[in-house]
Amino acid sequence: MRIIKTKAKSIYTKSRIPGVDYVINQYVGCQFACKYCYAKFICKWKPYGEWGSWVEVKANAPELARKYVEGEVVMSSISDPYQPIEAKVKLTRKVLQNLSKRVNLSILTKSPLVTRDIDIFRRFKNIEVGLTVNSFEGKEKKLFEPLTPIQRARINALKVLHEEGIKTYAFISPIIPEVTDVEAIVRETKSFADYFFFEVLNLRASGKEFQRILRDNYPESYEIMVNDEKFWRFVKRLKEEIKRLNVKTEGIEIHKKGWEFLEI
Repeated sequence: MRIIKTKAKSIYTKSRIPGVDYVINQYVGCQFACKYCYAKFICKWKPYGEWGSWVEVKANAPELARKYVEGEVVMSSISDPYQPIEAKVKLTRKVLQNLSKRVNLSILTKSPLVTRDIDIFRRFKNIEVGLTVNSFEGKEKKLFEPLTPIQRARINALKVLHEEGIKTYAFISPIIPEVTDVEAIVRETKSFADYFFFEVLNLRASGKEFQRILRDNYPESYEIMVNDEKFWRFVKRLKEEIKRLNVKTEGIEIHKKGWEFLEI
C-alpha cells in the first residue's frame, strides 16, 4: 500500500450531491478497493496506480477543518474515513476534533472503527452516522469487495451507535438485482437505524472490470441492469418492497440515465 502525504488548500469541497453543500475528504483513495466503486474515476487525476493500491493523506486536514462553513457537510465522497490506515494515523479523529460542533455533519463508512469516535460525535449538535450494508457474503463478497469489514461487524457498529444516542442510517448500496437482499437488511436493522437510504448499482461508473465480473458470474443480474424494460420492472418491484417494509426513507437513488432520485 502506497501512502502519499500531501498538503491541501482547503478541506471543504463544494458538492454537486443534491442536499449536500460540502464534502470532506481528508483521505483520497481507499484501501477497501471495492470493485464497483464509482470513486475510481479519481485515478484519472491521481497517477499513483491501480485503485486500492494507494491512499493520499492530507496531512494538514485537521488545521483546515477549523474553518467554519454553513450547510450540510458529508464525510466522505471519494474515500472511506475509517479505512484501515485511520486506525494508526487517526486523521479522521483529528479532523472531527477541530470541526465546528455547530456544523450539520453526515458520516458514511463501511468500518466498525467508527465506534471509536463516539465520544466526539456526542459533542456535535447535529450529526448522523451511516453504515453501508449490502448483504454481500461468501462468493459475492470475494468478488465485489473482498477487503471490507464483514456485514455483521457493520450491523453491530450501527447498533452500538444507536444505543449510544447517535442518529444512525443504513445505506443499502449497491443494490444489485438478484443479489442484494434488501428486505433481510431492513428487517435486521430497522430497530436501530433511524432511517434508510437506498442506491441501485451505478453500473456505468463501476467500470469495465466490474461489469465483466457481474456478467460472468451473475448473468441474470447483469441482464436486468442493461435491459431497460427489465431494469424498470425491477425498480418498480423494489419501490413496492420498500413501501411494504414501512421504514423512514428519502427514496431510491438510481443511475440509469445520469443521477436520478425516486421518492417512495
